[in-house]
Amino acid sequence: MPAFSDPSDADRAVQWPLPPGAGTEATAPGRRLRLGVMASGNGSNFEALVQASSSPLLPAQVVCLVVNNPGCGAKARAERLKIAVTCLDHRRFASRDNLDGALVDHFQAAAVDLVVMAGWMRIVTSRLISAYPERLVNIHPSLLPSFRGVDAVGQALAAGVSLSGCTAHLVSEEVDSGRILVQAAVPVLASDSHDALARRIQAQEHRILPLAVHLAAARLGLLHGQPQA
Repeated sequence: MPAFSDPSDADRAVQWPLPPGAGTEATAPGRRLRLGVMASGNGSNFEALVQASSSPLLPAQVVCLVVNNPGCGAKARAERLKIAVTCLDHRRFASRDNLDGALVDHFQAAAVDLVVMAGWMRIVTSRLISAYPERLVNIHPSLLPSFRGVDAVGQALAAGVSLSGCTAHLVSEEVDSGRILVQAAVPVLASDSHDALARRIQAQEHRILPLAVHLAAARLGLLHGQPQA
């Protein structure tokens, strides 16, 4: 694994695996992955994924965004980026299973290849996971399996660790426990506040999420020719 060139630089990060070399051809000509995204908050990972699409690493199209909070920043970003956005307010559904059923219906209608949870602050059920087996990617602000669940940044600070980071992984029914695709580690400074550490981790989330989508698609043979049924 690559080492920090300067461990005292708080903006440095160690990422594994490394991205493919420059010029790597990711898909057959004319074939772009169709991505559906789920977000609950500010939406910076959603926008990073949009910006990374159409690159040599990730020839893709984010075809739709689903939010569960009507006034969230992700919705405003989608409107600015002219990407179709739908609000499925979790408060209007009788159960998580019903909400996930609506998500499945929405993404199937949009014919997406992969679904990305880019800051989706709801626990998903087997209804969504089974509809997109090995095709549901999540980003989490810790080096899993450490600090699963809510407020992973706060958990890391409370534990006094010297290294934290982020993980992109496939989603399984046990929270934050699916197969790891990519991780990036950042140093935790003695002076770090919750916001300062969260910002540095989020900067790495923006870097690794597109690579994780690439790797998830490659595992399923979606990067060459037509997607599998």
